[in-house]
Amino acid sequence: MSRADELFIKTCREIIDNGHWDTDQNVRPHWEDGTPAHTVKKFCIVNRYNLQEEFPIITLRRTAFKSAIDEILWIWQKKSNNINDLNSHIWDSWADENGSIGKAYGYQLGVKHKYKEGMMDQVDRVLYDLKHNPASRRIMTNIYVHQDLSEMNLYPCAYSMTFNVSGDTLNGILNQRSNDVLTANNWNVVQYAILLMMLAQVSGLKAGELVHVIADAHIYDRHVPIVEKILKNPQYPAPKVWINPEIKNFYDFTVDDFKLEGYEYTKLEDKIEVAI
Repeated sequence: MSRADELFIKTCREIIDNGHWDTDQNVRPHWEDGTPAHTVKKFCIVNRYNLQEEFPIITLRRTAFKSAIDEILWIWQKKSNNINDLNSHIWDSWADENGSIGKAYGYQLGVKHKYKEGMMDQVDRVLYDLKHNPASRRIMTNIYVHQDLSEMNLYPCAYSMTFNVSGDTLNGILNQRSNDVLTANNWNVVQYAILLMMLAQVSGLKAGELVHVIADAHIYDRHVPIVEKILKNPQYPAPKVWINPEIKNFYDFTVDDFKLEGYEYTKLEDKIEVAI
């Protein structure tokens, strides 16, 4: 089995077996039919993924590898907040008539700030520091900007990355305020593992450990039976990931520069409804 499968099972079991239900509270999320979408949750789940040992994609069910990469490029490379720049439809429920999700996600990463080295946005600041100041303990991003929250169609869930270089190895911490575990847990892990590997490659470093910190890890009420079925699925060895070694500039990566080799998984027959 893959380490990612082990951690996914452990996380889901901890939530279902020992979590807290919010059925006694008024909740913001709802199902498409208008029914309140309640959850069972655990506070502060921390999972560690060693990217030098395996690529952390689960085999219990398929994670859409190419779509996950397309979204992380949309946010971090295109720095876009418009769904017309995205090839999937995962953000459609939060977009306005023009396709904008407001001053959220990619918008925040693209805002330029004044540093002593000049004007840079957050992504370019990370790229600059990884090459020029790898010993820095200040290499981080944050897209949870309070002054702009009223103009975001959805508050950022995965909101902060902290990067740290040890020798020739790049490690990272992903901070997430909220995680819908069935629909997005491994999706986010795959995305930020790829991001860490991209940044390492263009900075002359090796990708090391990704630490995923989730403040509110939850499973929605209608998802619990699906999760229970998934946890009984067969488990396969982790696949290998290939990243085009010719790419030396972060902004030159495309979805076609990433491939999974030997990805086995169990097909999910159930339709997963997304709470909005």
